[in-house]
Amino acid sequence: TASSLDNLRTISSSRSKPAVLVNNAGFTRDNIFGLMSDEQWKSVLDVHLGGFYNVTRQIVPAMIHARKGRIISVVSVAGQAGNPGQVNYSAAKAGIIGATKALARELGKRQILVNAIAPGLIDTEMTEGLPVKEYLKAIPLNRMGSADDVAGCVRFLCSDWAGYITGQYLSDTPEEVKKKVMSMYT
Repeated sequence: TASSLDNLRTISSSRSKPAVLVNNAGFTRDNIFGLMSDEQWKSVLDVHLGGFYNVTRQIVPAMIHARKGRIISVVSVAGQAGNPGQVNYSAAKAGIIGATKALARELGKRQILVNAIAPGLIDTEMTEGLPVKEYLKAIPLNRMGSADDVAGCVRFLCSDWAGYITGQYLSDTPEEVKKKVMSMYT
């Protein structure tokens, strides 16, 4: 909304510059492509890609001025593999993955690191009503991820341990990443 963008402009122009931006929009309007309405297509792309653009565009100038920052976008494996019935969602997440890679190349010389995380099946409102048992067959850990798993990935990408990682699409399962990160801290 306009007021949200005004708030971002205020944050971006304040004395304390934002050091981290996490883009984490997520919702679906599923339908098979041949029956998908214009509203289903547009609303998903507007929230995901439009949200990435509108929020990131407001924060980047302050990060450029500070010559540092981390931008992390939570995407989806659907952005790489595609999901039937989710052409709009898959396209939006793929667009953010592409934008992440391009923006990393653009901002790297200013010490701004840009990465994406694709955490897989996470226990949230978005996964309610899904045939979870079927999905678990394809997940090596045989469980859904949690918000804490995703937060661990974000924490890692914000840490000094990830100071040379940019333009990447992190697609390890969150638990594996979490174990890697925790082994570095101990």
